[in-house]
Amino acid sequence: LCLCCMQGMIPYLPELIPHLIQCLSDKKALVRSITCWTLSRYAHWVVSQPPDIYLKPLMTELLKRILDSNKRVQEAAYAFGLEEACTELVPYLAFILDTLVFAFSKYQHKNLLILYDAIGTLADSVGHHLNKPEYIQMLMPPLIQKWNQLKDEDKDLFPLLECLSSVATALQSGFLPYCEPVYQRCVNLVQKTLAQAMSQPDQYEAPDKDFMIVALDLLSGLAEGLGGTIEQLVARSNILTLMYQCMQDKMPEVRQSSFALLGDLTKACFQHVKSCIADFMPILGTNLNPELISVCNNATWAIGEISIQMGPEMQPYIAMVLHQLVEIINRPNTPKTLLENTAITIGRLGYVCPQEVAPMLQQFIRPWCTSLRNIRDNEEKDSAFRGICTMISVNPGGVVQDFIFFCDAVASWVNPKDDLRDMFYKILHGFKNQVGEDNWRRFSDQFPMPLKERLATFYGV
Repeated sequence: LCLCCMQGMIPYLPELIPHLIQCLSDKKALVRSITCWTLSRYAHWVVSQPPDIYLKPLMTELLKRILDSNKRVQEAAYAFGLEEACTELVPYLAFILDTLVFAFSKYQHKNLLILYDAIGTLADSVGHHLNKPEYIQMLMPPLIQKWNQLKDEDKDLFPLLECLSSVATALQSGFLPYCEPVYQRCVNLVQKTLAQAMSQPDQYEAPDKDFMIVALDLLSGLAEGLGGTIEQLVARSNILTLMYQCMQDKMPEVRQSSFALLGDLTKACFQHVKSCIADFMPILGTNLNPELISVCNNATWAIGEISIQMGPEMQPYIAMVLHQLVEIINRPNTPKTLLENTAITIGRLGYVCPQEVAPMLQQFIRPWCTSLRNIRDNEEKDSAFRGICTMISVNPGGVVQDFIFFCDAVASWVNPKDDLRDMFYKILHGFKNQVGEDNWRRFSDQFPMPLKERLATFYGV
């Protein structure tokens, strides 16, 4: 019912939710189980209310159900949207972790897998708030104990690796004491899987590559969480050689994960990645195929990260990727995330090599602006807009026909850095001075009123 007519249900929820919370203690397991599922459908509404009224009593009861004597109730208790609650859960973290950790000793096989998923979702939701010594001390020992118990070929390692990937990203430096054995085992898993695939290519079953995929994903989590401190581990391992092989694997999911790891290692320790760029870039260029959305997305993102690190040295590689990126950004029905990543990467390439990218400005400026107008201010958007401004200064004619779209994209910034704001100011005033006061007035009369007001307030045009 709630999925179809949520708006119609809202007036009844203040009475309904307390009643459902009471039903969580019903003596019948089926009622307890169904109540958990029902409450999960209203998670979004619950977390939007003052926490003491609904969320606190609900979390108290749900955590009891996680330890329920009935397995189906345990499973249903995890259905409540942890990802919906996000930072609303932070005040209850000790309480939640205490319950989840106790569940390790109580749960059997199937529900242990659900427990890993719940811990991973919790880590994704609360992020760095998990990085406190008391939380780490509660959470990590049982996870590492399971990690040590499981053999490399045990399929139960998959969900644990996925869980640890989220935990490592959330804990950041808090994961340092555990990172070396985890890193080494992931590298070994990748190496072992590749060796197996090469020794018996005909018999080898593709699903076994899941070991490699989840290991690559956990290495990405470590690189993202630990940043530069992963440098020594990378220096002492052959991960870049292994990654080169993974990037050419015929299985798209392997390539997808290896490109994500390449992007994360580029951010964390580019000094080790740089020597391989001449080998990596042609592979990235051949994977800019929007038919395989996730592979293409990760390859595009990695190219953008590499360009920021390479600076003008990116010049020899522009021709390998630029035409494909321009094609993708102009392609109808391209998914939003791929469009945004493509726009950011084109902007970054233009930032470091404007002379090479600016001549194509007219071919991508309109979809570029419409793709990035809806994303919030962040470092990626910042570097992309610096790139577009630099390209406009090299090839101002490339933006003339679509200048209204550029104005709209500039107005999407809430708080640009001062030097970026100056770049916007110069371009807007340069255009206004070029066309003259009357032409500018006629041009700006086409603007929707909010855009007109915003440009007048922030840039005086």
